[in-house]
This record gives sequence, C-alpha cells and structure tokens, in this order.
Amino acid sequence: MIQQRAFGSLSTGEGVDEYTLTNARGLSLKVITYGGIVTQLHVPDREGRLADVVLGFNQLESYLAGHPYFGCITGRVAGRLTRGIFSLDGQAHALAINDPPNHLHGGRVGFDKRIWKAEVFREGQERLQLSYHSPDGEEGYPGNVRVSVTYSLTDSDEFVIAYEGVTDRATPLNLTHHGYFNLAGEGSGPVGDQLLQIFAEEYAPADDAMTLLGRREPVAGRANDFTRPRRIGDVLPDLWKRHGDLYFIRPRAVSSPAPVARVWDPSSGREMTISSTEPCLQLYTGVSLDGTLAGKSGGRYGPHSALCLECQGYPGGIDQPHLGDIVLRPGFIYRQTTRHAFSIAESRAAFSDRH
Repeated sequence: MIQQRAFGSLSTGEGVDEYTLTNARGLSLKVITYGGIVTQLHVPDREGRLADVVLGFNQLESYLAGHPYFGCITGRVAGRLTRGIFSLDGQAHALAINDPPNHLHGGRVGFDKRIWKAEVFREGQERLQLSYHSPDGEEGYPGNVRVSVTYSLTDSDEFVIAYEGVTDRATPLNLTHHGYFNLAGEGSGPVGDQLLQIFAEEYAPADDAMTLLGRREPVAGRANDFTRPRRIGDVLPDLWKRHGDLYFIRPRAVSSPAPVARVWDPSSGREMTISSTEPCLQLYTGVSLDGTLAGKSGGRYGPHSALCLECQGYPGGIDQPHLGDIVLRPGFIYRQTTRHAFSIAESRAAFSDRH
C-alpha cells in the first residue's frame, strides 16, 4: 500500500510530498520528494515490536536547514572527487569544492537538494518511482541526464532501491542511497554493540582530507577487516579517522544483487543484509555527528549514532577506470539495484553462521 500527503513547501512555494509504503507484514517506509529522502523505516524486533531504524527529522524545515545527507539520493557522483576536477574525452571539467579540497556528493546543490517527480505504480509489486532531469552544466557536470530511482517494500521484508539513468553526453554517474541505519532504533544511542560484516578483502585508502589515493590495499591484518562479523565498538578507535573506508566488493558491477554487507543488533535481534549490483561499498560510522542535531524522537544524534553502508561505484573512476569506470555515455543505460533484507537472528552465533 502506498499513501501520499503534503510534507511542506520550499521558500519558492514548490510543494514537497511524503509517500508511505507498507508491506503485508507491517514494515513501513516514508519517502519525501525533496532529495528522495527516506525519512522513516519501521522494522520489527524479535518480539514483533516496530522501531524506526533510520536517522532523520519529522519536518521539512530541519532538512532545509542543513543535515549530513540523512537518507537521501546522492549524485551525480556519490563520494569525493579529487580537487573537483576531471578530464573526459579530452575536455577538463571543474566542479564545486564543497568539501575542501574535494567535490563531495554532487556538489553544493546535488540530487539530495532537488525536488523529484513522483509516480506510483500499483500493478504487480507496488513501487514509488522518483525522477529528475539534471540539465547540462548543473554543478559543473556535462550533459543532460535523466535519472529515476524506484523504492519498493517486498512482502519478504526487503527494502529495494532500483536506479536508472540516461544522458545525451558522456558524464560520470555514480548514485547511492545515504541512509543512516541504527537497528536498535533511531535515537537509541551509539551502534557500538552492533555487529558488522563486509564481504570485501580490499579497500581504497585515503589521506587526511579523505581524498582517495587511487589504489587498492588488502584489509587483512587491519582494523577495517570486516570479512568476519566484528563488534563495531571494538574496532572504531582504530578505523581511519574513526570514519570508515571505501571497500572493493567485487571487480565490477554485476547484473543481479549479490551480498555486500550484514549488520546485527543483539538488543533487538534485528538483522539487515545488503545485496547490490555495485562493486564498492562506503562505510561511514557517523563520526561527525556531534549532538547538535535533534532527531525524530527528540534525542540528539551523537557520534556513531548510526552506520551508513553506501553501495556505489568507485568515485575516482573517471580518471582511474582500472579501479571502476563510472562514465555513462549516450545510448547506454545506467542501472543498479540495492536490496536491504530484514530478518531476526536470535544470537551472535546464529548471525555469524548465516551467509
């Protein structure tokens, strides 16, 4: 079931709508047309009690005032582009430097701050499709790009995001969903007791400014090795800047979603398994949350109040295609799908034994 209501309006008078998706088992998801932001995601615990497991706000004004990409669509390029400069087909392009010295998540007014057109499809699996036309030159990017992002909730308790994009000129395109997940529930405090597993044996090192260094390194023997489930609080102090890294999951994108990562919360039993067609995963531990933002339940979001697990391509793939080409050309279609499957694991052993 999908329901619609008004969520507010911009200073220009342009309206923002909220859509609520509910599956047959009681999971519910709320999405607004501003930034395609997932504002709520309610998931049951081992006792069947629902809790909202994503960070965010109850009102549009808080999103408009500025936030760390809570639950939004990021693009044209998710992640950091070194110095905001790239060369494509012999032509140099300069983008906004909104995270000095780099360009981050599409620029000052990226996809996360745009109004998306919504359309509900009710035949078969109900789904909400958001679409946006990004004009040539927007934020410095070449080409007119048309993007659609489709949200659905399956009756097997999966939150699915499917992306498509086309262009009339070669341009980088690398989208992701920037959800902040806390399986104990939004506003419940740090995620240190939760277990994380990432199916990656290599990562992309970065410098002090979080600029990618353009190479792969093994995770074996490092704090960022999550090839086996690890308690997040045990490794946080030793992660790079306590931030998290970009992981190489597989050499290239695949046609059907394959396992990327898993998270388990022992207090609730909630387990989330992420599968994606994408070759990379950005882990972000919420280290920059400093308690200044009050969330939906009224509590303030402190450091490590949630995890971001962003399925995407390699952001520097424009200039380093050997690490993952993210250039979309006319006549081709950008496609990716990411699934977040929710279930219950009664114990650490039960979680660890699942693959």
